[in-house]
Amino acid sequence: METKTFKTIFSLREEAGKRIGIERIEIPKIQRDFAYGRTDAINTRKRENFLKSLLYAVSGNPITLDFVYGDIKDNKFTPLDGQQRLTTLFLLYWFASKLDGVIDNECAFLRKFSYETRTSARKFCEAITTKPFEIDSRMLLSEQIKDKNWFPLEWQHDATISSMLVMLDAIQSKFSKVDHLLTKLENISFYFLEIEDMGLTDELYIKMNSRGKPLTQFEHFKAEFEKQLKQADADLAKRLGSKIDKEWTDLLWQYHNSGLGNDNDDTTDDEFLRYFIFICNIICYNNGGSPKTSDEFELIREYFTVNVDDDEQIDRSRKKVVENAITLEKFFDCWLDENKRSIPIQNFFEMFASKEHAIGKIKTNYNVNLFEDCLRNYADIIGKKRRKFTLNQIILLYAFVLYRQNMSYVSEDDFRRRLRILNNLILNSPDQISDSEERQGGNRLPAILRQTDSIILHGIIADSETIGINFNPTQLEEEKTKLEWTKANPGKVEHLFALEDHELLYGQISIVGLEHYEHFEKFKALFECNWDLVDCALLITGDYKQRERNGWRYQLGSSMNDGFAWKMLFHRSDGFQGFEKTKTVLNNLLKQIPTVTDDTLKQIIDHYLNQCEKNNTYPWTYYYTKYKVFRADRYGKYWWDNFEESPYVFTTLHTAKNPSPNSYNPFLKALSDNVWREWYGNYIELGNDRLLKESQSSYQIVTNDEEEKVLDEILILQGLDGIDKENRIEKMKGIFESLK
Repeated sequence: METKTFKTIFSLREEAGKRIGIERIEIPKIQRDFAYGRTDAINTRKRENFLKSLLYAVSGNPITLDFVYGDIKDNKFTPLDGQQRLTTLFLLYWFASKLDGVIDNECAFLRKFSYETRTSARKFCEAITTKPFEIDSRMLLSEQIKDKNWFPLEWQHDATISSMLVMLDAIQSKFSKVDHLLTKLENISFYFLEIEDMGLTDELYIKMNSRGKPLTQFEHFKAEFEKQLKQADADLAKRLGSKIDKEWTDLLWQYHNSGLGNDNDDTTDDEFLRYFIFICNIICYNNGGSPKTSDEFELIREYFTVNVDDDEQIDRSRKKVVENAITLEKFFDCWLDENKRSIPIQNFFEMFASKEHAIGKIKTNYNVNLFEDCLRNYADIIGKKRRKFTLNQIILLYAFVLYRQNMSYVSEDDFRRRLRILNNLILNSPDQISDSEERQGGNRLPAILRQTDSIILHGIIADSETIGINFNPTQLEEEKTKLEWTKANPGKVEHLFALEDHELLYGQISIVGLEHYEHFEKFKALFECNWDLVDCALLITGDYKQRERNGWRYQLGSSMNDGFAWKMLFHRSDGFQGFEKTKTVLNNLLKQIPTVTDDTLKQIIDHYLNQCEKNNTYPWTYYYTKYKVFRADRYGKYWWDNFEESPYVFTTLHTAKNPSPNSYNPFLKALSDNVWREWYGNYIELGNDRLLKESQSSYQIVTNDEEEKVLDEILILQGLDGIDKENRIEKMKGIFESLK
């Protein structure tokens, strides 16, 4: 089949006294306007993909485009198919000639291309190829052209001209930094078919254009995929092409036009491409990289194209392309019924995952059918701050694919246990699961997938020294310990798994500990009680709060129903100090209560308050337990400047991280809701430029200025140990009104 470049298509030869070849190209009136320059979403994407292909070619990777064919009569070529490609190449060659500063005579062939669709389009082609023009890199090409005195304003309303201007701006953006561009354009060719004296009448154009639709984006993708794969392995390309059309389409058919994405047709194109992108990203991670694009044509170039010149490298590249294609095939084929388990995919996932705790299943907040979720959302993964298909889901789906591919090697029971280990690691590694090369610690997905291989295929939690830093090291150690414990205690396994699935623990159970097996059920019962009662009963049992490392914030529990505070307390973290203390207090509470109910918790609280009042001893924990205002239903965050020296001086925070105008000193808030918002609620305005503030051993009335001169002080009786011997809040309530 003959190939041509845009330059060599204009070739004439003498044969028996007759001029043979093409002297001129004209886009006929019956053809549509130039479409690649339109700004709608579909043509914008076509334009972007096409220009990327051309840029790839001029970067040293020659490309041959699809067929251009039509009628040749009197040495004039009238294209039937190829208008968009020819027009783009015409504009690209024109830009290259101006960019490289080539004199017009050397590119005289450009004057032989013209549009007959409208007079204005024809004159525009004549003008840009005959009028002097120098590119100003500081301006868009379209603006420079429209600024010329030979460009009438009405030309802007010609659809073809306006599209050409858009295309020129896109060309300028992509190719302006390519040296010797005009010469490199010879890397771009196309298959050319001469149909002499065919006589393309208007009727024939209409008839041929009415017989079918233009190729879809997916059809272009499939053609490009097969074409590139043929360079590596023609038989493999043919086999995969057939599977795309048959087996894989049948596989995806159940998901077509079912509310997935924006599908409103009877094809599986979008579903295929989403799963294709997922597979390419897995290939990328397994090669140690981070995905940079979700454009399917870019991915073909990246993973399925033989694109080097050296013979040894070509062989290596060809092998890599074949390897990637086999990976693609396995990732699709593993879902086909020819596998060992021919059950519906939805049922398969429901065997191993559930929205609630269930024996033999992991508990998940995602769509149980991860394959379906991938087909719905994976195309949105790149360039989004919030992924619809998360990295956690990528790892889990990869694990299911591994199992489907190795069902003859990994037993169902082994997979259940190993999947739980992996799920626990995923849920407890939010700071570790990242594929960003810029994030601290870099891209951990390659090592995480290696760990996934080790767990799912071999049941071994690999050492980081062997596979690289991957999941949360604390959770890795816990999973190793639990794995040995379950082998030694098979009768207790389901109780452990039920504890793991608790909403406040999601896999990390070290706050209870394997050594406290007798507390597994009690923990569940405890948090079926009123969380505010749990908070108070725990604090009475012991000072269980944790301090943020290198910070001033302290964490206590909260009755807020999302469990934020308890999750922070119950998950061991380098960011907090005091986890072991919290663990000890929790287990001491569970140990002392035979049956955990709201009533038994209230008994503990009432007994404590009565004892404090009977003994006239009021530590800060008494006030916290006695007065609800101390326990804001928020994030359980408190601010102590110096807890050891001033335990009575602290602020109840309204947010998870920083003080805000809604923060307040609870000892003042118990007296009045009108705490002064300007200073985080640590003052009450009394009038006459006076403020009331609270200290470790007194309430002070101070001036409302920078000096805060003490005008009066109400002392609180305290013992030698610094603990109140009188209820400071009740004392102040008796005199507060008189202070106003």
